[in-house]
Amino acid sequence: MSETQTITTLHRTLAIEVARVTEAAAIAAARLRGRGNEKTADQVAVDAMRRELNKLPMRGRVVIGEGERDDAPMLFIGEEVGSGEGAEIDIAVDPLEATTLCAKAMHNSLAVVGIAEGGTLLNAPDIYMDKIAIGPGYPDKLIDLDKSPTENLKAVAEVRGVPVSSLTVCILDRPRHAKLIEEVRSAGAAIRLILDGDIAGVIHTVDAAETGIDMYMGIGGAPEGVLAASALRCIGGQMQGRLVALSDDERKRADAMGLTDLSRKYSIHDMASGDVIFSATGVTDGSMLSGVKFDGDWIETHTVIMRAATKTVRWLKSRHRADRVN
Repeated sequence: MSETQTITTLHRTLAIEVARVTEAAAIAAARLRGRGNEKTADQVAVDAMRRELNKLPMRGRVVIGEGERDDAPMLFIGEEVGSGEGAEIDIAVDPLEATTLCAKAMHNSLAVVGIAEGGTLLNAPDIYMDKIAIGPGYPDKLIDLDKSPTENLKAVAEVRGVPVSSLTVCILDRPRHAKLIEEVRSAGAAIRLILDGDIAGVIHTVDAAETGIDMYMGIGGAPEGVLAASALRCIGGQMQGRLVALSDDERKRADAMGLTDLSRKYSIHDMASGDVIFSATGVTDGSMLSGVKFDGDWIETHTVIMRAATKTVRWLKSRHRADRVN
């Protein structure tokens, strides 16, 4: 059996097991919903995720970690996880996507993991990334960061056979997006502003009929961009990203990872090139996933699991005995 076949077989085995990782992190964080303590919620999610990752039969290495920018607890880049046996696996994690939303008990906080064949995920520095994304079903290379927002909106509307006014764009509510928001609205499209959680924002393009989101635009975290690209790879969506360094320190972070050309556009395949398994579990209720529910002796979780090799999307509602969950 070739190395590729071995990795693929192990990924098939891991496809459901990885859901346990995001479920554990989501349950831990959900216990602190609405308590106003972002760092504590992040810490318990990190601890739960690390514990479950270390049970998996793999030689995993974290290539996308979290928390460096704001000095939060983290599964750090380069950390080795897993049992130490089996295939070499790249790990991308965000144990608590949108910590603010969890702390305020607002919609769309998630626990997220992407796992991929070793060496196939972009080792993105913890800086910003300009992103554009759409879901599946469009012609290749329909959207482009080098086109204006208006041009991209018109391209999508034309393929859909609808006016631009029927489209909705998801954008992070940040001062840096003032001009983007103005242009999108001037083009005729609606905007759904989100306070945090741009992984969820990108993933919402997967099922526009359900979420009402046709496109994602704007600047968010580069690590989150790689995680979002991992999800879109699994269902055939499109995404481009370009690193944005706002300081000399951020440029040095990119340089240290060999990413010296900040003008480069990264395609979805540049960010996640191999077989990928992506898992996200709702911490709070959202457009795609329900949050963790505590019901006496039982805990209910809602998870989506996607795999690039098979284009499989599984929706998993699970009930856990409360006395069996750490």
